[in-house]
Amino acid sequence: MTQARPILPFLSVTGGIATFSLMDALMKRASIETGVYNALLLRAAVGSALMLPIWLLARGRWPALPVLRLHMLRSAVAAAMAGLFFWGLVRLPMAVAMALSFISPLVALYLAAVVLGEKIRSTAILASLFGLAGVSVIVAARLGEGAGPADSAPGIAAVLLSAVFYAWNLILQRQQALVSTPIDVALFQNLFVGLILIVGAPWLAAWPSVAALRDVSGSAVLAAVSLMLLSWGYARAEAQALVPLEYTAFVWAALAGWFWFGEAVTASTVAGAALIVLGCWIATRRTGGPHVPAANLPPAP
Repeated sequence: MTQARPILPFLSVTGGIATFSLMDALMKRASIETGVYNALLLRAAVGSALMLPIWLLARGRWPALPVLRLHMLRSAVAAAMAGLFFWGLVRLPMAVAMALSFISPLVALYLAAVVLGEKIRSTAILASLFGLAGVSVIVAARLGEGAGPADSAPGIAAVLLSAVFYAWNLILQRQQALVSTPIDVALFQNLFVGLILIVGAPWLAAWPSVAALRDVSGSAVLAAVSLMLLSWGYARAEAQALVPLEYTAFVWAALAGWFWFGEAVTASTVAGAALIVLGCWIATRRTGGPHVPAANLPPAP
C-alpha cells in the first residue's frame, strides 16, 4: 500500500521559493543602486535586527556547539552563494540567471545520497531531467534573443559557480532543519553572514541611498520569511523529494523580471516552465519519510 505524501511540506517549500524569488528582484535593484557587497551586508544587518526580538520572544536557546558549527558552515556557503549570484544577476536578465542556477538541484540530488545517506529514486532522477530539459529550452532561447555568450560570460560563470554552492546549501539546509527551529535558522544565518561580510567593511562599505535601503529592508523581511518556510518544509520531507521544487523559482523569477525590469515572457518561457512543473509533479507523486542517519547530524540542542 502506497503511503500518502503530506502536502504541507511541499506547499511550505514552494512558498519559500516564491518569497525568495521576490527577494531576488529587490536585491537586484538594490545591488544596481549601491553594489552587491553593500546590499548583502545591509540585508544581513536588517535581517538580524528583525529576527532577534522574534527569537527572544520565542524563548530561543543558544545552540549546542555542533549545531552552532552547522549554522556557521551554512552561513559561509550562503555568503559565497549569494555574493556570486547577485554579482551575476546584475549582469544578466533574471530569467536567464535563475535558469542557469537550476544545475544546483540536479547536483544536490546526488549530494543527498553522499551526505545524507538518502536513496536516489528513479522518479527523482526523472523529475530532475524534465526540469533540466525545461531550463535548457529557456536558456537557449534567451541567449539567442539577447547578448552572445562572450558578452555574458562573466555573469554566467558567477551564476554557475553560485549554483554549485547552492547545491551544497540545499544539503546543509536539510541537516540544519532537523536540529534547529525555523526561527533559529533565520536568525543565525543572518548573524553569521553579517559577521563574515563585515570583515571587508573598511574597504567596501558605503552608506546606501534611500531607494537601496528600502529595497534591502524589504528583501531582508522576505529572506527571513523564506528561510523559515524552507526550514519547516525540509524538516518534514526528504531533500530529494523537495529539491525538484526549486525549479518553480523560474516561474516567479520570470514574473518578477517582467514586472520590475520589463522582461518579456516568451513562448519558450512557457514551454520551459511546463517541463519544469511536470518534473515537480513527478517528484511529488510518491512519499519517502525523512531519513537522515544520526552519524551525519549534530546532536539536537
